Amino acid sequence: MWFKERKNYMEQKLLEILNKLYPVDFIKVEPVTNEMYRCMTEQGNFFARITNYKTYDEQLEEVKYTNFLYNEGFGVPPIISSLNGNFIEKITLDREVLTVIYKAASGVHLQRSQWKANVFKELGRQIGKLHRLSKKFENDEEIKYINDWYDNEEYNFLKYIPKEESMIREVAHEVLSTIKEFPKSHSTYGLVHGDLWLENILVDSESKLTMIDFQDCEKHYYIYDLAVPIYSALEYSFVGNENIMDYGRSITRAIVEGYQEENEISPEMLDRLSLFIKLKEIFEYSLMHMYWNKEILTEEQIRIMNHFRIRIEHNHSILSI
Repeated sequence: MWFKERKNYMEQKLLEILNKLYPVDFIKVEPVTNEMYRCMTEQGNFFARITNYKTYDEQLEEVKYTNFLYNEGFGVPPIISSLNGNFIEKITLDREVLTVIYKAASGVHLQRSQWKANVFKELGRQIGKLHRLSKKFENDEEIKYINDWYDNEEYNFLKYIPKEESMIREVAHEVLSTIKEFPKSHSTYGLVHGDLWLENILVDSESKLTMIDFQDCEKHYYIYDLAVPIYSALEYSFVGNENIMDYGRSITRAIVEGYQEENEISPEMLDRLSLFIKLKEIFEYSLMHMYWNKEILTEEQIRIMNHFRIRIEHNHSILSI
């Protein structure tokens, strides 16, 4: 009862604060996740991101980037400025947090069975356009606060993967070391979404795509934004009726073909796609150690971790291209 009363109190307090700060008449707010709230109005839905996950400067650079993308006609949700003319507002709930308001994007999350090659080809086109615009943005703006990928805590694999898991630590070190040594150039490295798993992509009735949740955007090799949705489809969205390796190859061909219609990608980087998929796989495994309490793991969590252990220790590739 106490928890429910506190939750209702915090939601009401947030509602009052948002109505004072923004030129929108919010009627109700409700949590979607710990950091995202759905905000209802008579004109439609908005979303409020309430977080201190990144600093003010990092978040401001991120929202300037996504606002630039929106103004260039790219499929991202528009950001609502406050009455003070700010993209980000500092507010106090039980602590000081940073607030960003987005207009709800059109479209829906596709059902797993709909993630076929035709959709991946369009996704490839949009990722190619995204990276073209990233290069344009970086030509005009100096990126000071958005990190290079390897500086983010989530890539500190050897801090979180236990020392007794020596084989996995060796693989993780090898993958990190190899990728860090790849040369960086304006054509291969820059601002990426960084977390384009399929739940961060909405598709409307006309097959128009919208990308959401740029909070993890980072400076990385552009090919990583291709590796993540391929990995996501193979790990979470394949539902059978064909060979999974054939499915993987078909969506990989499609996303690359779509990308090349909007942007160039070198044969050298394409040859490294499997390695970037492996980076994503180790990233996900390290996150389990980072966020799960090993003292109270559920049977399902143990099953998932063992599935990853077997695959990584035996060097099984999630995709043979």
